[in-house]
Amino acid sequence: MRRYLIILVVALCAAICWPVMAAETAAAYPSKPMRVIVPFAAGGGTDLIARITAQKLTEAWGQQVIVDNRPGAGGIVGTEIGVRAAPDGYTFTLMGSSYTVNPSFYKLSFDPINDITPIAQISQGPFIVALHPGVAARTVKDFIALAKAKSGQLSYATSGAGSITHLATELFLGMTEVKMIHVPYKGTGPALVDTVAGQVALFFGDAPPTVPLVKSGRLRGIAVTTRDRIATAPDIPTVQEAGVPGYEVLLWQGMIGPKGVPKAIADKVHAEIARAFQTKEMVERFKGDGISPSVATREQFASRIRSETEVWRKVVQQTGIKLE
Repeated sequence: MRRYLIILVVALCAAICWPVMAAETAAAYPSKPMRVIVPFAAGGGTDLIARITAQKLTEAWGQQVIVDNRPGAGGIVGTEIGVRAAPDGYTFTLMGSSYTVNPSFYKLSFDPINDITPIAQISQGPFIVALHPGVAARTVKDFIALAKAKSGQLSYATSGAGSITHLATELFLGMTEVKMIHVPYKGTGPALVDTVAGQVALFFGDAPPTVPLVKSGRLRGIAVTTRDRIATAPDIPTVQEAGVPGYEVLLWQGMIGPKGVPKAIADKVHAEIARAFQTKEMVERFKGDGISPSVATREQFASRIRSETEVWRKVVQQTGIKLE
């Protein structure tokens, strides 16, 4: 009986003291450098958002936040590293929409819904449907006609097999009945380099790194994949306006942690990201990049991950898209 009383007292003490200990831990956090894993190569939109986020958190807390690029398998390699990290609030993963696509193509070693701690969605925007300037097409209709005339001869780049760029492009090709050769890369950066060099004809690029290349004439932007045009490139029509009704793909970036990150720490990181990205300065900066800040609640971000994972699963089943 005495033994059970001791256990009960210890349990009650833990229940009473834990909220106080958690609050103290959050107040002292962070006390050492943090790491943000980017599951894609440097130079892409997700990498850019990660570096801005790292800079803002470093400035706010006085602790260095390091960006660690770990590309491979459409973002799965880096994401697995992040998911398996210690849930102490010092390792996070900055991922994009591809996270919700991968379960439709790959047998993952982790549960993409239950093995993570959603922290914050940070941004959202379109893909820019971009062509190398040497491609003899200036509109979506022109390109569709050209690609059909050269069926199976033109190539398109993606940020990886099974990535959101892969699925977004295949969805476009399926809706327009066009056949092209898929060339996967380990991220947006390398894919853009080869598109600019003319190694591939077409690329659905993240807005931040792609818009400047379009404005400089190194790429030709023929459409955006969102429902509305973007302020920084108002002359580029949407894919729907360009003659493909019903086509729409939204690209977003967000931060997750491994399962078990203390709620107080997860809430603190979310609050700081929300504060940093909702300033007038950041809204204008993102607008210039063709995207917008989108820091919803942690619960809303978790809901988006769940719902989009199911949406893309249905798209893959209905279209029959497969990895090569």
